[in-house]
Amino acid sequence: MLLITNGPVITRDPANPYIEDGAVVMEDTRIREVGERNAMQARYPEASVVDAKGGVIMPGLINAHTHIYSGLARGLAIDGNNPTNFYEILDGTWWNIDRHLTLDGTRACAYATILDSLRNGVTTLFDHHASFKEIPGSLFAIKDVAKELGIRACLCYEVSERDGEEKCLQGIRENGEFARWASKEGDDMIAAMFGGHALFTISDETFEKMVEENNGLTGFHIHVSEGLDDVYDSMKKYGTRSVHRLLNNGILGEKTMLGHCIHINPAEMDIIKETGTWVVNNPESNMGNAVGCAPVLKMMEKGIPVCMGTDAYTHDMLESLKAFLCIQRHNACMPNVAWGEGVTMLFENNARIAEQYFGVPLGVLKEGAAADVIVMDYKPFTPFSAENIDGHMIFGMMGKNCRTTIVNGRVIWKDREFVDIDEDKLNAWTMEQAKTLWGELNHRSY
Repeated sequence: MLLITNGPVITRDPANPYIEDGAVVMEDTRIREVGERNAMQARYPEASVVDAKGGVIMPGLINAHTHIYSGLARGLAIDGNNPTNFYEILDGTWWNIDRHLTLDGTRACAYATILDSLRNGVTTLFDHHASFKEIPGSLFAIKDVAKELGIRACLCYEVSERDGEEKCLQGIRENGEFARWASKEGDDMIAAMFGGHALFTISDETFEKMVEENNGLTGFHIHVSEGLDDVYDSMKKYGTRSVHRLLNNGILGEKTMLGHCIHINPAEMDIIKETGTWVVNNPESNMGNAVGCAPVLKMMEKGIPVCMGTDAYTHDMLESLKAFLCIQRHNACMPNVAWGEGVTMLFENNARIAEQYFGVPLGVLKEGAAADVIVMDYKPFTPFSAENIDGHMIFGMMGKNCRTTIVNGRVIWKDREFVDIDEDKLNAWTMEQAKTLWGELNHRSY
């Protein structure tokens, strides 16, 4: 039994949202009780204690869309690559990287991404993988790293025709094999979706094969209208817009999540709403790729459940929350919007879709919920209470404030040190894989 105490507790439980001097009691992989510090200490005197040292105790953060395969790109410049539009970014940077990723490279990307996520208080992530050099076994390689390091992960492979029929079929098989494995295992730490890349790289024939392979086992996780290429391609080849294509091909539904959805119109929003499909917004990535601002405010006004991801631009969910507020206000020319929507996306909708996939309450501190808890170093110099915690989140906290991360009852990151993880050894091995990848991309040694 574990007792986390000595700090204010933000529960995200409407029945008990804030405890000024609280404690969280965990037994095995679940939360047993949340309450006042003195009461919890008296009730569980035998529990091991994690001292929050005055830090804020809160639920672990959830990233609803990232790309582990970009984990070795930090600091990378590819010779001759100077993209001037979104397609050139994809082809010159990201597709170029994944075309050189071996299984060891994929593992290295997973180590880099997951360690950084845990440092930033992320306890659950939804990944969208690509490694077209070596596809078979890639999701299982990521799964092994996720289990080793202790993060909760929902994985899929991005099917695409961009590198030919055989690679496309390998991607379909990898999704199917992993989804069947995950369903059989029933592990509440590892889940599966069925991935697809941008619609302009997927034909209706490939969609048919994806649906057949999936056979209703899980939902689809697919990029939609991130760039105008999707819209133009669908109109030119199929005489309809992107979301209509997904509807026609049986991709939409309550298990499916659409990434980005920047260039969708009101009719497409209505389809997404009526089918119960999820959307995930990635504000910093959209700005960095200069592809536009997603109409999140309008989508949420219509009742579409929109989640928050990073697209691997960062592993800091609070940084994404800040960016979301700014870009939506800038786009709307209104300084009083997006606050409630951003908070709902990160702290409510991310938790809802995560619970759907992992089968346990996440993103909340209450009895029976998953024992996913973080402690944030945060010493407020203004009043801090249940009424203004979101204001402190948006304008005061960042992922780097995380001092302790506990996932499924396992203490992984404590007082800014990894527990039972040799970070230096993993970093050294990851560095060698990065040098190999960079060398192949630029035809020289590093």
